[in-house]
Amino acid sequence: MAATNLDTTPLVVIAGPTASGKTALAIRLAERYDGEIICADSRTIYKGMDIGTAKPSAEEQARVPHWGLDIVEPGERFTVADFKAYAERKIQEIRERDRIPFLVGGTGLYIDAVIFDFQLAPVPDETLRTQLNLMDVKELQYYCIKNNISLPENKQNKRYLVRAIERKNVSTMRSNVPLDDTYIVGITTDRETLRTRIEHRSEQLFTNNVVEEATILGEKYGWNSEAMTGNIYPLVKKYVDRAITESELRRQFAVSDWRLAKRQMTWLRRNPYIAWGTLETTEHWLSNALASVRHLCYNVPREE
Repeated sequence: MAATNLDTTPLVVIAGPTASGKTALAIRLAERYDGEIICADSRTIYKGMDIGTAKPSAEEQARVPHWGLDIVEPGERFTVADFKAYAERKIQEIRERDRIPFLVGGTGLYIDAVIFDFQLAPVPDETLRTQLNLMDVKELQYYCIKNNISLPENKQNKRYLVRAIERKNVSTMRSNVPLDDTYIVGITTDRETLRTRIEHRSEQLFTNNVVEEATILGEKYGWNSEAMTGNIYPLVKKYVDRAITESELRRQFAVSDWRLAKRQMTWLRRNPYIAWGTLETTEHWLSNALASVRHLCYNVPREE
């Protein structure tokens, strides 16, 4: 937990894997303690990708101001540096309104870029990217090995391989400790509960017509667009092409989301400054901490 100077409104960071319940927790706390939420999610930044990315609903967004949603069109480039600049601007604006900023999400790189104040180099060399995109998976793996670049966890994914190479070739400086005035928590969920939540959310996506949304986006932006290469969209493409059945689509998506959750936890677990807890224990701890902050900073009486 980063040190907090009570002369400054803290930044509350709530991290966790997909379907862990972090968004609902953040909304409850932000409602109670005059907060606004900045979503740290590399998919919800895209306009029109609402159902497939499990974006906070219109009702949830009406309860608490949300930022980091619908920033760019699916065909537009949006980097970690772009997100860091955006998030820092929003944190400042929220504090200027005497409200508490909540940075909430499962994209560990986005969170790290903000709390460890990454000093990011210019965007990757487009010439290099063009060369890399002409290579197949095996060639990219060989490039990594030859150039002493660690293979990403999903080493069969071409996009992940390209990003690993680009990160190696772009120097980045960062702080070894998080920003001051920051509470950093992570949501832990037992495996069976998380699996059940993922399966339930999978069913909810289909109830909300995710196939129709994905088809519209695929026709508008192309199925090979960067934004369409993750999450449920490639699976919907297989279904639209009749390569898999609807039941297989549902099953594969639940498996895909489970794997995503494991990758997210692997990344987040590397951060020794995250205080891990269940939804209940985290809510209790943050409630006490934020009640103290509100009382000391704004002279608001503590609730009994």
